[in-house]
Amino acid sequence: MLSVAWHTLRARWAAFVGSFVALALGVALLTVMGQALAASLDAPVRAPERFAAAPVVVRGQDTLRVATSTGERTKELARPRPVPAGTVAALRALGPVTEDRSFPVRAYGVPAAPDDLVGHPWSTARFAPYRLTAGRAPAAADEVVTSGDWATVGTRLHTTDGPLRVVGTVATVSEPGPGTGPGFEHAVFYPDAQAARLAPESTQLVVEADAAAVRAAVKDKDKDWDGDGDGDVRILTGDARRLADADPGRDAEALTALNALFGTAGGVTAFVSVFVVASTFAFAVDRRRREFGLLRTAGATPGQIRRTVLTEALLIGTLASATGCVLGTYGAPHLAELVVDGGLAPKWYAIGGPSAGVWPYHLAFWTGLLVALCGALAASWRAGRTAPVQALREASVDGRALTLGRRACGTALLLTAGTLLAYTLATDPGELLHRKSYISRPLLLITAVALLSPLTVRPLVPRLPGAVGLLARAGAVAGVRRTAAVAAPVLVTVALAGSLLGATATIGAARAAEVRQQTAADFVVTPRDGTTLRAEALEKLRQVPGTVVSASSATTVFTLEDGVALVKSEARAADPALLATTVRLPVTAGRLTDLDDGSIVVTEEWARHRVGQQVRVWLGDGTPRTLRIAAVLSIGTGDNGAYVTPANAGGGGVDRVDVRVRAGAHPTAVGARLRTVDGVRVTSRTQWVRAALPQTNRTTRLGMLLVLGIALLYTGISVANTLAMAAAERRADLTALRRAGATSGQILRLTATEALIAVAVGALLGLLVTAVNLTGLSAALHLLSAPPTIAPPWQALTWTTAACALLATTTAVTSTTPALRPPRS
Repeated sequence: MLSVAWHTLRARWAAFVGSFVALALGVALLTVMGQALAASLDAPVRAPERFAAAPVVVRGQDTLRVATSTGERTKELARPRPVPAGTVAALRALGPVTEDRSFPVRAYGVPAAPDDLVGHPWSTARFAPYRLTAGRAPAAADEVVTSGDWATVGTRLHTTDGPLRVVGTVATVSEPGPGTGPGFEHAVFYPDAQAARLAPESTQLVVEADAAAVRAAVKDKDKDWDGDGDGDVRILTGDARRLADADPGRDAEALTALNALFGTAGGVTAFVSVFVVASTFAFAVDRRRREFGLLRTAGATPGQIRRTVLTEALLIGTLASATGCVLGTYGAPHLAELVVDGGLAPKWYAIGGPSAGVWPYHLAFWTGLLVALCGALAASWRAGRTAPVQALREASVDGRALTLGRRACGTALLLTAGTLLAYTLATDPGELLHRKSYISRPLLLITAVALLSPLTVRPLVPRLPGAVGLLARAGAVAGVRRTAAVAAPVLVTVALAGSLLGATATIGAARAAEVRQQTAADFVVTPRDGTTLRAEALEKLRQVPGTVVSASSATTVFTLEDGVALVKSEARAADPALLATTVRLPVTAGRLTDLDDGSIVVTEEWARHRVGQQVRVWLGDGTPRTLRIAAVLSIGTGDNGAYVTPANAGGGGVDRVDVRVRAGAHPTAVGARLRTVDGVRVTSRTQWVRAALPQTNRTTRLGMLLVLGIALLYTGISVANTLAMAAAERRADLTALRRAGATSGQILRLTATEALIAVAVGALLGLLVTAVNLTGLSAALHLLSAPPTIAPPWQALTWTTAACALLATTTAVTSTTPALRPPRS
C-alpha cells in the first residue's frame, strides 16, 4: 500500500498540493501558538519599579477576604483603604514615613506631552530611585519635575489646576542619562504639600525602618493582622513591593488576552484545515472513480482501496507537518515582535528559543497528522465503495449529488445547531452575548450547511442569459460536486466574516440603543482630566440655574452566591430622588424612589433578585452591609449594574453628572454655563449616546483579523486546488467546445462564469448562516429586555465576497489557459 500510495502522490502531485499547503500552514500556526503559550507559562515576575529602593511599603487594605465553607475567597477591592491614622502614628515612631499619592495630570500647550502623565509627591522620587538630570527639586506650588525627555527646564505647562513650570528633569538610576526615555512611567513630581492638596487621600506609604519592627508595630495596632495581608494593612518588602506599583497585574492580563487570541486562532485553524483537507480529498476521490474502478477490476478489495487513500493522507500529513514545524520555528519570533510593537504584550515577551521546550512541536505535528487522517477518512470510505463498473464510466456528469452518509451527518449537525440555539435561548440567553459563544457556535452551523450544500446548487443557480450563461449554468449543475467543492470554502469565509463581525456590531448597536433609551438628561458632564470631579467643580455645576443636577459615582459591590462564589458587580451610587429625573432605568419590579441608605437596586442576573429580600454585600472599600432590595432591573446587554446611595459608595468619587434642563430654561444657555466650569467635559445627549457605541479593543480586533485572514487564506488554497484539478480533467470538454466553434475568449468567459456561480452559491449560503446567527443573537437581546437589533457587516461581507470571486476567477482562467494552447506539431 505504501508503494502504491507513494507512486500515486508522485503521479498526481498537483491534486494534493492544496492539502499539503493547507496542512503545512495549519501546523506552522499551531507551532507558533504552542510556543506562544509556552512563553506565557514561564513569564518572569516583574520587579518593583517605583519602590525598588524603598525598605518597607505599607499599603492599606486592597483585598476583600471572605471565609466560606470551601475555603477563603478573595477579590481585589475597587479602592484600597487608607492606612489607619493610629497605624501611621505608630510607624512614625520607628523612622521617617513618606506618604505616597498618585493622580492623573493632563498638560496642554506642549505637543510632546504624553497622555498618561501621573503626579506624585517629590519626596517619593528617591525610592525608584530617580535622580536629577537637570535643574533642581520643586519648591513652589507651581513648580514640577518631569521624567523623560518630553519637557526641559523652563517648559511651561497648562493644566486644569493652574499653570506649571518645569524646574527639573529626572531619570531612573538604571537609565544612562537624559534623552533615554521615560522609563516605566511618565511622572510629574510636585512639592509634597501641593500633591497632598490635589490628592488628599493616601493609600500607601514608605517606612524607613526594619521590616520586623514594622510588622510588630502593625500587629500591636491591628489585632486582626496575621502577617499575610489580613487586617487593615499589607506590609510589602522585597519583590512584593511591585504590588504597590500601578497596575501590577497588567502583564498577566495581557498574556491572558494573548492566550485567548492565539487559542481562538488555533481552533479556527484546526477547523478550517480539516474542512479544506476533507473537501480536497473528497473531490479528488470523486475525480478518481475510474482509477479505483480499474483497481477493483484488477482484484483490489474495498479495504485495500481505503488503506491506499489513508496512506496517501498519512504521507501528505507527515511531510506537511514536518514542513509546518520548520516554518513555525522561523515565524514565532516575528509574531512576538508584532504583538510587542502593537502594545498587546509586555516588552520582555518573546516566543521560541530553548525555553519553549519540544511539546509545542509534538502538539502541532501530531495534530497535523490527525487532521490529515480525519480529513481523508470519509473520502477513503467512499473510495472503498467504488464498483468495478466505474472503470467504464465516461460521462462527466455527477451522479447522486449527496451520499446517504453525508446527508445524515449534515442533517444531524443542522438539527443539533438548531436545538442548541433554542435550548440556550430558553435557559440562558445571555450566554449568546459572550465572545466565546459567538465565535464557536457558528462553526457547527457552517459545517452542517457545507455538508448539505450540493442540494442547494440547482435551486440557487438561476438561468443566465446568452450562450455562455446557458452553458455555465449547465456545467455548474452537471458538475454539482465541483461547484459545491468551490462553494464550501467561500461559505466558511463569508459566514465567519458575517457572524463574527456581525455579532460585535449587533451587540454594540444594542448597547448604544440601550444608552439612548436610558439617558433622559440633556447634558452629561464628566471630568476632563482624571477619573473624578473635584468638589469645587461639582458645586459650581449645582449652581447653574434652570437645571436638575444628578451626580453619581462608579463603585462596586460584592456578593457571596450559593455560599461559595464571591461575585463582583459594577454599581453606581446616586441620590435616588434626582436619579429618577435624569435616567430611565429598565425597572421590572419595585420603584427607584424606594432606594435609600438601607437598600439596593439589583438586576435579574443576581441570585437573589426579589423586591424586599435582604442581601449580604460588601461595598467597594470592603465594608460589609446587609441591604434590602428596593427594585430590580432587567439584564439587558450586561451593562445594567446595581445602584446604591452615596452613603454606600465605598469611597468612590463623583465621575459623572447628569443635567436635566428645567421647563422654561434654554438648553443652549445652560450648556454655555456648564462649559464655563473648569476641569469638566460637557457633552449633549446626542454626543453622549454616540460616544457610548463600544469600540473594539486592539486585541479583539487583531483576533478577528487573524481569524478572517486564516479563513481567506485557506479559501484561496482550496479554491485554487479544486479549480486546477477540474481544469486538468476537463481538457476533453474544452477541446470539444473549440471544435464546435467556440473561441478562446468564450471558453475563458465560460470557466470564469462557472467559478463566479460557485462563489455566488457559497456567498449566499454564508449569508444564510450569518442571518441565522444574528437572528439568534437578536432574539437573545429581546429575551434580555435589550433593544433587539441586527447589524450585518455589509462592507466586510462585500469585500470578502469580492476577494473570493477574484481568487476563483483568476485561478479558473489561469488553469484553463494552458488547455487552450494548440498542440505542438
